[in-house]
Formats: sequence, C-alpha cells, structure tokens
Amino acid sequence: MAFAASAGSVTAEPAVNACPVDGCQIHFVSVEKADGELRLTLEANFKPDMSKNHIHVWWGDNFDVKQVSNNAETLYGVKRGVWHPTDEYPVYVTQSGASMKERRNATTLCVSAGDRNHDIIDPALFECRSVADLVK
Repeated sequence: MAFAASAGSVTAEPAVNACPVDGCQIHFVSVEKADGELRLTLEANFKPDMSKNHIHVWWGDNFDVKQVSNNAETLYGVKRGVWHPTDEYPVYVTQSGASMKERRNATTLCVSAGDRNHDIIDPALFECRSVADLVK
C-alpha cells in the first residue's frame, strides 16, 4: 500500500499498479493482421505502466515464459530470451522482439506481466494464442 500525508493526517491509498489478489493477468481478446504485423487487443486486471507492472509479449514457440525475464538465468537457470515490454493497452501492435520479422517459424504469441525490472511477475500466469492462420 502507498500512503499519502495531508495536513497532519495519513491516509492509505491503494497502489495504482499492484497486482490483484489473483495476480496480474493478461488475456487475448482478439488478434488481427495489421500492415505486416499483428494487432492484439488485450484485457488485463491491472493498468500497464512501463515504470511499474507492464506486459511482456513474445513468440511462444521460441521462448518459454521463464526466458522472457531479466532474471531468467539467475532465478530460473535458463538462457534469457527475446520479448517486447510494453504498456500499450488495450491495443498493441507487434514490434521489436515480438515483431513478425523476429518470429522465425513461430506461430504462437504469448503475454505475461513483467515488473519494473522486466522480470516476469509470476511464471504461472501467462497466456498464449495460436496465430498460425494470420502468419501464412
């Protein structure tokens, strides 16, 4: 919890970007083609903010959820992968490490919540979506 002080009193305010009790979750609403990339419409139970909790987008056929984290090697003992961190929400167009140019033969896009250090918050909370019909 964050605290705000005013004129001799202290009141509790909810942390704007803390994860809810059930964890920071992101779900695909839709995926469409968009000028050589993919436009994802997402639904999250938190407000993505790059300086706090945000979204990691990656090609799931290329990397495991534990690899799309700055602490992949130190915490999980796996080689760090490639992803794109973003707070573009609810609509995100693939770019950078999540770009169509970076997919190789991958046909599955994934999303999960990352923290301000670009570490995956909970490797059990991620969602992947097949986009095979859109990358032909």
